[in-house]
Amino acid sequence: MADSAALKDLIVHLAGQAGFVRVGIAPAGPSPRGRRYREFLARGYHAGMGYLARNASARCDPREVLPGARSVICLAASYAPGPAERSSGHIARYARGRDYHRLLRKRCRRLLQALVREVPGLRAKVCVDTSPLLERDLAAAAGLGWIGRNGCLVDARFGSYLLLAEIVTDLPLEPDRPVPNGCGDCRACVRACPAGAITPEGLVDSRRCVSYLTIEHRGEVPEELRSALGTNVFGCDLCQEVCPHNRGVGPGDADLRGPSDLARASLAEILGWDEAAWDRLTRGSAGRRARHEQDLRNAAI
Repeated sequence: MADSAALKDLIVHLAGQAGFVRVGIAPAGPSPRGRRYREFLARGYHAGMGYLARNASARCDPREVLPGARSVICLAASYAPGPAERSSGHIARYARGRDYHRLLRKRCRRLLQALVREVPGLRAKVCVDTSPLLERDLAAAAGLGWIGRNGCLVDARFGSYLLLAEIVTDLPLEPDRPVPNGCGDCRACVRACPAGAITPEGLVDSRRCVSYLTIEHRGEVPEELRSALGTNVFGCDLCQEVCPHNRGVGPGDADLRGPSDLARASLAEILGWDEAAWDRLTRGSAGRRARHEQDLRNAAI
């Protein structure tokens, strides 16, 4: 078995080959931001996402996901827009390309297969968004960036248009160091949030977040929040569009950026979707997280 330093070098090399722009190692232990997460829950900021509370203990400790885990390999892929792309749209940028869950999971598995050849018998679990982990906290602990006021992971070089993945493993890898928070006195995202979802404490109140309201929220959107949706049908990128750390960032992964027919749809076209059209346009996209009737509701608003 190679030593820890050699394994880390191999992991960095394999991550780059797989299309990840950032990689780092976090220790598999209690999250340093676990108290912040519990505060988020206690205030009801998770809104209708009850699953966030049900798995609270597991989310705060990767060893609940993989007993005996010692390290978390944290990975980030960029979906940053190209300079010629328009800044607004009806569909959030992360849903304009291929479904990142499937794409990043496949990349992680290829990386893991190469690691197993080097370290037979290692135990590991691939996690992409759907596993109960505080993945942004882990990414920050691994030095991939810092958590901005809008809750997004921000990297000084690649900005915040990042999608995260993790490999929780029993390998004893040397952890990387967190980086300083680079937000300073900037409040651009706070000012840009149309419904005031970003609190002074740097927590996001999902009950007022356009992304939550358009994707996760079932039923009617509260009347007093409808104007905040603007033309957003699925998600919202406003807090990222104004972030100074996203200026001058080069275009990200073409598979993740799109564009797709889903991204190009006008509001009038969306309002005209029947079930078959919705199924065709959202297939293979993260846009399927919302239902057909939700997209129609949001377009109508």
